[in-house]
Amino acid sequence: MRLFRLAKIFAVSSRYGLDEMLFEHEPSGRLAAISRALHFWRRFSQPEAVRLRLALEALGPIFVKFGQVLSTRRDLLPPDIADELAKLQDNVPPFASAEALKEIEKAYGKPAAEVFSEFDPTPVASASVAQVHLARLPDGREVAVKILRPNMRAVIDHDLALLNTLAGLVEKVWSDGKRLKPREVVAEFAKYLRDELDLMREAANCSQLRRNFEGSTLLLVPEVHWDWCTSSVMVMERMHGIPISRKEALAAANVDLKALSRAGVEIFFTQVFRDGFFHADMHPGNIFVAIEGEKHGRYIALDFGIVGTLTDIDKNYLAQNFLAFFKRDYKRVAQAHIEAGWAPADTRVDEFEAAIRAVCEPIFDRPLKEISFGKVLLRLFQTSRRFNVEIQPQLVMLQKTLLNIEGLGRQLDPDLDLWKTAKPFLERWMSEQLGLRGLKKALELEAPNWAQTLPQLPRLVHQALARPPVDLTPVLAEIAAGQRRQNALLAVIAGLLATALLSLYLAH
Repeated sequence: MRLFRLAKIFAVSSRYGLDEMLFEHEPSGRLAAISRALHFWRRFSQPEAVRLRLALEALGPIFVKFGQVLSTRRDLLPPDIADELAKLQDNVPPFASAEALKEIEKAYGKPAAEVFSEFDPTPVASASVAQVHLARLPDGREVAVKILRPNMRAVIDHDLALLNTLAGLVEKVWSDGKRLKPREVVAEFAKYLRDELDLMREAANCSQLRRNFEGSTLLLVPEVHWDWCTSSVMVMERMHGIPISRKEALAAANVDLKALSRAGVEIFFTQVFRDGFFHADMHPGNIFVAIEGEKHGRYIALDFGIVGTLTDIDKNYLAQNFLAFFKRDYKRVAQAHIEAGWAPADTRVDEFEAAIRAVCEPIFDRPLKEISFGKVLLRLFQTSRRFNVEIQPQLVMLQKTLLNIEGLGRQLDPDLDLWKTAKPFLERWMSEQLGLRGLKKALELEAPNWAQTLPQLPRLVHQALARPPVDLTPVLAEIAAGQRRQNALLAVIAGLLATALLSLYLAH
């Protein structure tokens, strides 16, 4: 099978001229000359980026998925290639209904008719690694059943091995190959892809996001029915709504598109800065809008195979960068990179500041509502590369998601001022992290630890005071005695502080 796939890759590469694209970057130029001689009849009217996208589509679902993931690495790719790869669509023909029924029987040990009271064998959606069917549970609840494609693990293992081989080839023959880290990119892709093959992991992502937005008036997330979930089948609540890309249908259903666009921004920043856990695959196919009853006008999130997570350091970095950027405080932007540890400690702040100013200042010739947050972040990444900044994978995923959100928001409302919508949220979040409110929150978080330690303090103080003196010279003995007195005093102070913190915690 691997030989067959390799032969197909070479045939597709020849058809779209991928060999020329690769070999033209080989330092000696010999391989490019040989390739042109062997394919002297070829003439291409389309740009290289377009041909690369078409080649990946011809190679099948796994290569399409690879192109989609690769498009998020704008810190590594030329802009034209990244833009073209972002157009890759996951429109994959469904697998046969008979196979879907076999997979259900394999997962549950009994046929679908004994698991569900109703099961529609015709899928309603199909993607690279799974497809979705509608069904009813025995108690009558409507559900969506996501089924992994048969034998996907074997297919993926073969294609990943081939991609890794091609990545090694890129490193050897492309002058810029090692800097682009193709093997690391393939390894990153393999991780995401294998995560998507475990539907229990996706179910857990869905459940976490639903819990984060429980009671929200902005976002609906389906309930996971855990008793029916396995690693190859995921069963969740069926959601009713209109795809967000259908503006006319939304308008006909009296959905306020301007309010919807603002709500999308608020949902995104809530996920990022409040939760540090965000849906990282928010393209139009994964977002619907509810139009029934009290849920009218709320977003519906679907497909939770790819999520992003952020640490408190990541969140602080992002908030400081966004706020400093729009204040044109480029020195603060430079310092934020260094303080986060992503730029080397010996980086000259003034040089980094000047580079950021040169890239970003021209943007402010336009109205704020025309400024793209995603492109701002991308420009920072590109500038940072010159200063050996290690771009964090979670931030690259965030940047890709931010571009999706911007595109959706401005599709719904061309006049959307993303900065005006996001700025109050960012400022509120920063005020909660810094100053007295931030200190109070930190004390509340640490109070349980202090409460656990407090009962031990008297015993520790007693042990410190009762410890027999060490046989030292008179001078050293005096120093030791002074140290013991200091330790005792610190212990008393610590006890008083712990008592105050415990009181604060209990009062809260």
